[in-house]
Amino acid sequence: MNILWALFAMALGGFGGTSVAPDLGHSNNSQLPSLSNSFNTAIIQSQKEQVVIDADNPPAKVDPQPDAPVVKGIYVTAYSAGGARMAQLLELTDQTELNAMVIDIKDDLGYITYPSKNKAVKNMGEAKPFIRDISALMKRLEKHKVYPIARVVVFKDTILAKKNPELSFRNKDGSVWANGKGDSFVNPYSKEVWDYNIEIAKEAAKLGFKEIQFDYVRFPEGFETRADTLKYTQTDQSRVDVVAEFVQYARKELAPLGVRVSVDIFGYAASVPAAEGIGQDFVKISENVDVISPMVYPSHYSTGWYGVKDPDKDPYTTIKGSMKDTHKKLDPTKELKPIIRPWIQDFTASWLGSGHYIKYGKKQVEDQIKAMKEMNVDEYLLWNASNRYTPGVQYK
Repeated sequence: MNILWALFAMALGGFGGTSVAPDLGHSNNSQLPSLSNSFNTAIIQSQKEQVVIDADNPPAKVDPQPDAPVVKGIYVTAYSAGGARMAQLLELTDQTELNAMVIDIKDDLGYITYPSKNKAVKNMGEAKPFIRDISALMKRLEKHKVYPIARVVVFKDTILAKKNPELSFRNKDGSVWANGKGDSFVNPYSKEVWDYNIEIAKEAAKLGFKEIQFDYVRFPEGFETRADTLKYTQTDQSRVDVVAEFVQYARKELAPLGVRVSVDIFGYAASVPAAEGIGQDFVKISENVDVISPMVYPSHYSTGWYGVKDPDKDPYTTIKGSMKDTHKKLDPTKELKPIIRPWIQDFTASWLGSGHYIKYGKKQVEDQIKAMKEMNVDEYLLWNASNRYTPGVQYK
C-alpha cells in the first residue's frame, strides 16, 4: 500500500504533461478494480481544477472507468428501449458476446427521450418520453449485465433551434436555417448550447449510464459555403478549435462523475486532413475523448476507396483499410490515443442502386469484425436504424 500511495502522490504532481494513472494490473484480488477506480477518481477530481480549456493543449488522460469491459454493442432507439422490442434485444445480448447498448437519450431531432427532472433541461428542451420509466430501464440493463451508453445528439437539434432561434443559424430574414432534409443545427460557438447538452449528460450519468456518446459534434455539412451568409454569434476561433474545446470541456465536466466520454465521427475523417468546414479534426477530437467511434460503414465510402470499386460489396477490405488509416492518424498522439471503437454496418444499403451494393447478413458482419480484429481493434458497435440485427453472427 505504501508503494500505491507513493505512486498516487507522484501522479498528483504530474499533470503538466501527458502522464497517466499507473496500471494497477490484473489480479484475482477482487479489491483491485475498485481500488483502481478510486485511484483514478481521486486524480480526475484533482485534475479538474487545473485543466484550462485549450484545443491545442489537451490534458493528460486518466480513465474514469479502468475496469470497463471490452465493449461490443448495438444501437437502440429510445422507442425500442421503452417498448416491446427491448425484450428481443436483451435476449440477443444474453445469448451472444454483445454486452453493451447505445441508447438515445437526446435524439436526432433534439427531443429528450425520458422524463427529465433537471429544470434547466426541461426549460430549454422538449421531452418526448419514449422511455417512460428510465430507472426501471437502468435496473433492467443491470440485471442483464448490459454496459449502458447514453447517446446525446449535440449540435443537430431542430427542437432547440426553433425554440431558441438566437442559438441557431438564421437566414437573412431571421428564420431558422434548415438543411435539405429539414434539420436545423444549433451553434457550436454558444456556451449555452454546450452547457445544455452537458446537463443532459450529467443527468444520464447520475441515472447510471457508464459512458456518454456525443454525436453530431460538428457544424452542418457544407457549412463553409454558407458561413458568410447566415446570421449567428461567433468568435475569432476556428470551427475546428471550437468543436475540439466543446469535447474537452465535456470530458472535464463528466470525468469526475465516473463516466467515459466518446464521440462519433465520420469514418473517412481518419483518411483526410481536418474537415475545416464542419469543424472536425480527427486528431484534436480524439485527444480529448476516452473513446473515438468512427462510422466506417462500407456503404458510406465512394468508388475507389481502398482500391475497391464498390466498397459496400467488399466490407472486409474497406474496414481493414479504414482501421489502418485510423491507427496511422492516432498513433502519433501516444498516451492521448483513445480506445478505437468503430460503428460498423448491419444494414443493407439498397439506396446505392443495383450493382453497387449487396445484401448484408452474417458473412458481411463477420467480415467487418475479422478485419478489425486483424488490425488490433477489439471493440465495436453495430448500427441498424430499426434495431433489427442479423441473427447467428459470431461476435468474436
